[in-house]
Amino acid sequence: MITPNIAQEDILNAFNYRHATKEFDASKTLTDDQINFILKTANLSPSSFGFEPWHFVVVQDKELRELLKPVAWGAPLKLDTASHFVLGLAMKAPMVKHNAPYIEHMMKEVKQMPAEVIEMYSKFYREFQERDFNLDTDKKLFDWSSKQTYIALGNMMTAAALTGVDSCPIEGFHQEKAEALLQEKFGIDTDKYGLAFMAAFGYRKADPEFPKSRRDFDDIVTWK
Repeated sequence: MITPNIAQEDILNAFNYRHATKEFDASKTLTDDQINFILKTANLSPSSFGFEPWHFVVVQDKELRELLKPVAWGAPLKLDTASHFVLGLAMKAPMVKHNAPYIEHMMKEVKQMPAEVIEMYSKFYREFQERDFNLDTDKKLFDWSSKQTYIALGNMMTAAALTGVDSCPIEGFHQEKAEALLQEKFGIDTDKYGLAFMAAFGYRKADPEFPKSRRDFDDIVTWK
């Protein structure tokens, strides 16, 4: 494995370049290699306990994109112009509760933990849910999964920016109506998965109208 040596200046330039692209250049599309690279950074993203409580649906079918418009008020222009449109799904309680079959699968088949490690890890995970974070309702468990899924979203947008690709994260949707649509038309089991975010990728049609503005660095960092 090669130790990364990307210049800090290049990374900060990518962060300054990135903006929430409202309209993309519909004539430009990402290659399969480009979008797979972006999705691979989601695949390699960290998550709490390493349980990867996410799934990503890439919506390229124009008819399906049209169906999303009425339930996603923040997305129509992106659905029309983005090269690729991604739905970020977060796992619900039946998938991520401490005794869920998926969790056992992750420990046994994916992480290939020995039996004694699984026993210890399961204990830690149960205590984390029941004591440390009080994840005692389905809503709390979905919110926890969504937080993990947002780590993958951030990494996808950063990876895109580092390679000159634009993106836009989208929360402008009616969650209940959107999930009903995913169940009916996309074949998503919404008892197991909920919609955490939408994200568009492509190339900007124009540069941002206003320069990037952020709070002063000293306002957000405290040293002790």
